[in-house]
Amino acid sequence: MPHITMTQHCILHTKGEIPVPSPPHKATTTSQWRSWKSIISIIVGLSSLLFLLRRIGWGENRIIVIVDHFPTPSSAEATSTDWKWSDIEPSKTLQWHRCYNETYDCARLDVPMDWLDPSDEPGRRVAIAVIRLKATELDDYKGPLFFNPGGPGGSGVYALKDRGALLQTIAGKNHDIISFDPRGIGASVPRVDCWGSQEKSRLWDLRDVGVVDAHPGVVYDAFARATALSQICERNMNSSGLLSHISTASHARDLLEIMHQTGQEKLRYWGFSYGTVLGGVFAAMYPDKVERLVSDGNVDYREWHWQSYINFLHDTDKVMMAFYDFCHKAGPSKCDFYAPSPKAIEQRLGKLLDQIRKHPVIVSVDESGSDMPQLITWSHVKRLTSAALYRPIFMFKKFASVLKALEGGDGLPFYQLINSEKSAPPICSIEAIPPNVPRLEEGNGDAFPAILCADSPPDEDTAEGFAEYVEQLKQASTVVGDVNALFRIACVGRKIRPKWRYTGPFEGNTSHPILYVANIADNVTPLISATNNSVGFPGSVVLVQNSYGHTSLSAASTCTAGYIRAYFQNGTLPNPGTTCEPDYQPFENVSRASRNELSIASYELSKMSLGFGFTPTF
Repeated sequence: MPHITMTQHCILHTKGEIPVPSPPHKATTTSQWRSWKSIISIIVGLSSLLFLLRRIGWGENRIIVIVDHFPTPSSAEATSTDWKWSDIEPSKTLQWHRCYNETYDCARLDVPMDWLDPSDEPGRRVAIAVIRLKATELDDYKGPLFFNPGGPGGSGVYALKDRGALLQTIAGKNHDIISFDPRGIGASVPRVDCWGSQEKSRLWDLRDVGVVDAHPGVVYDAFARATALSQICERNMNSSGLLSHISTASHARDLLEIMHQTGQEKLRYWGFSYGTVLGGVFAAMYPDKVERLVSDGNVDYREWHWQSYINFLHDTDKVMMAFYDFCHKAGPSKCDFYAPSPKAIEQRLGKLLDQIRKHPVIVSVDESGSDMPQLITWSHVKRLTSAALYRPIFMFKKFASVLKALEGGDGLPFYQLINSEKSAPPICSIEAIPPNVPRLEEGNGDAFPAILCADSPPDEDTAEGFAEYVEQLKQASTVVGDVNALFRIACVGRKIRPKWRYTGPFEGNTSHPILYVANIADNVTPLISATNNSVGFPGSVVLVQNSYGHTSLSAASTCTAGYIRAYFQNGTLPNPGTTCEPDYQPFENVSRASRNELSIASYELSKMSLGFGFTPTF
């Protein structure tokens, strides 16, 4: 029988460190008036955030619900005039072109792949995609404010188009808002692509083994699977050389270059989740270049670079306890999983998990409307639980309803919830886009482990050592420690080491003190991480938001937004120990109120799917 390629199969299926330059004069803007039609590929589910591949294989309806894996891009960046990133010739100076409905400026900056040994040779350069939303209030123009949405792997281009105007409203419309696709991601090329084929990538996802302790021995399957993925990724990426130059140090140097190309001497920056790592490394490497820096949803700098990954779950169970407490306070009329006490709700969930581990729920074809029955397993429910912790305001009530239905053997609400927003396209409809061709994507799941591992020490893990680590995580978080275990094995089997890896010290006397922002309990970036990071930067302050979930944007807070605006506008820092209250609490009816622009922008950001990084997928 002749060999059938993956593409042929789909056809058949569908048929039946570093010198610092002086900043140049401001780049001249060149306008290209082109039309643009909205991109339709959108990540699903929750405010995301950052993180590692946690997949549930549900045929072609698998979708992303919260953080580090991202959806497949739409088939084209088509517009009525067919504008695309490849229309812009990469340049060593920042040359702006009008783009995306003429609302933004776009540029492709040509930088060295290796900042330690720059070369103009072909194959040793990287084209960085940069996007700008210009200031609209120029009487007191503050210059550009850079932001990174998280990941690692999140696209700054996508994020700015998605929410840049809202961030500008909070920081002040006298700022340009600038972001970029970090090297290896989206429209920055070459791009990290472990498979060379989206079809293969999706099919690999469907072979997911489940949460590491779903059944005896799965932890070893997961370890072997991670090893296999590392091996194929390094083999397929070897020719580009990018994996040796993709650590956060290189991203920070890219950021410095972009900043200088805009004519600025110092940085204004707002980073979320992994974006706090990028901001922290920049501040440690170039402290005299920091004019303003807001760090929201803080990853512990040392934990990230030393690959310990225990502290990040410090507050996870506190967020889960908030579910029990708020559900009980809401009462049976607002919380479908109500019980006479928070402890009783916790016990009710435990009983459900025990039940569904032995008796998964079947969603029939007639119920789901799919052409295949669906199976809801213990791993699905555990991952949904982890996902709900990212956005309590918008997820707890839905989560409670799904749990109640599952108790009665009804899996349809679960199925409807994870399919309530746009899902990834069918495998065989995916258009192949070579890794040297820029594309718009919310993020790049392959880039997450590439960057994480480049920032980490060489991997020396064993299957037995990983199994012991899983037990440690389960002690750190009895609720979803097991779901989060994949961070540790992302680098298993990887041999390519970064030429440039920043290892500290994570400290510096910045030109202006840093503002750290943290929830009272964040499920993956706990308050203690913000406190730890702050210690190394004199004068920095931690602003606490009395809410739950990942980053302050998981709950609208006019108070927090006000402090952030004051910081960017005039450098004012809140007094140490300041705490802001959220505008809403879980299980309350949340709606947009006709109030001031800070309240409205904060509310709109809180209900968006933010793609920060750390997100489980379904």
